[in-house]
Amino acid sequence: MKIIIALSLLAVAFAAPQAPSEPIPILRQDSQSNPDGSFQYSFETGNGIAAEASGGLKDIGAEEPALQIQGQFQYPSEDGSSIQLTYIANEKGYQPQGSILPTPPPIPADIQRALDFLATAPPQPQQ
Repeated sequence: MKIIIALSLLAVAFAAPQAPSEPIPILRQDSQSNPDGSFQYSFETGNGIAAEASGGLKDIGAEEPALQIQGQFQYPSEDGSSIQLTYIANEKGYQPQGSILPTPPPIPADIQRALDFLATAPPQPQQ
């Protein structure tokens, strides 16, 4: 029984993720925060990860202003290609754009014709 427990602990120790042998260097880092609430930051690491964003308060006609942020980040994929994503976050929500994001399949032609017809059809009388 003791051998089984010892072998189990040994297997768990070998299966645990190993820390990188060397620290990943920060190649570039910049950050600025302003009294008016606006900000900007950017960084780049030695393993190909980079990000930048800027933002500030935006008057949307409400009691309180909304924070609007725009930015982008990129990182290397497992196959070595670069994955990049740009985004805007504002009162309308988070709006990412990038080739890595899934896209909906095309609407079948018959369904599209029905939707087009319904969009132009006069309203039905209510009974």
